[in-house]
Amino acid sequence: MTIEKPKKQKILVVDDEPDNLDLLYRTFRRDFQVLKADSGISALQVLADEGEVAVIISDQRMPEMKGTEFLSKTVPQFPNTVRIILTGFTDIEDLVEAINAGQVYKYITKPWDPGELKAVVQRAAETYDLLNQRTEELRRANAQMALVSSLVQVAQQAGSVDKTLQSLATSFGESFTANGCILQLVTGNSLAEQQASYGTSGQIVNWLNQDFLTSEAIATQELQLSLNIPKDARLTQATYYPENGVEAHVIIPVTYLGKVLAVISLQWHKPHTLREDELKLMHLSAQLLGVICHSL
Repeated sequence: MTIEKPKKQKILVVDDEPDNLDLLYRTFRRDFQVLKADSGISALQVLADEGEVAVIISDQRMPEMKGTEFLSKTVPQFPNTVRIILTGFTDIEDLVEAINAGQVYKYITKPWDPGELKAVVQRAAETYDLLNQRTEELRRANAQMALVSSLVQVAQQAGSVDKTLQSLATSFGESFTANGCILQLVTGNSLAEQQASYGTSGQIVNWLNQDFLTSEAIATQELQLSLNIPKDARLTQATYYPENGVEAHVIIPVTYLGKVLAVISLQWHKPHTLREDELKLMHLSAQLLGVICHSL
């Protein structure tokens, strides 16, 4: 079995002196994917081409644009990136202003000690990971609150069945960042014609009437899932998954008083993972949806 090595984090080093730039590159190349730039302007172009990096290490005194000015320009687009300034001068006012504005995590005076700088950058990379984790947790929490709020709002408002189903399918798809979502009513343990769908790239094909997981969910009244379909032995003959580019699928039965009233299909184009809190939200949402479907 081949074990993949963890992907190296990207960092960007910026210095107008070639020797210093090369030294910074050699200092960090074993532990990080190091991008280089010889000015603030070229560094902004590197970020435009490469996207977000975990850490930026920039010299302060550079022609055209000081390090603090360059770093300030990266904050709006990359708020979680951690910024470090290298300075051989006592630019205290600039540094204090940048630090107070949250633009600089730490400054290191020249000549810098490689061991000290490596330790600082390692902590900065860990800080970046933590910031990203918290940002993602906040995003998930907001999405979950939005879903529950949407369900409650739909329950309180009278509307056509089609409009109600469409609103619910969109809410579920967006809340769980799915590439596709189908909400389909069930009559007598069989899929009914009435349905609604949501897709990140437009209309999606409904193949639930062929789906093993869907029939299991209706029969058992329990959530069914396959989060890595290409490796799921139960689904090797299910051609509708690869035909529709689906590699992860969750099917949630919507029940009320022991009867299945609908199913919710959440689909992703890549193998997916679900946290325990997301699974709990699916169960809670299905219960609320059962009440809504009963009233349709």
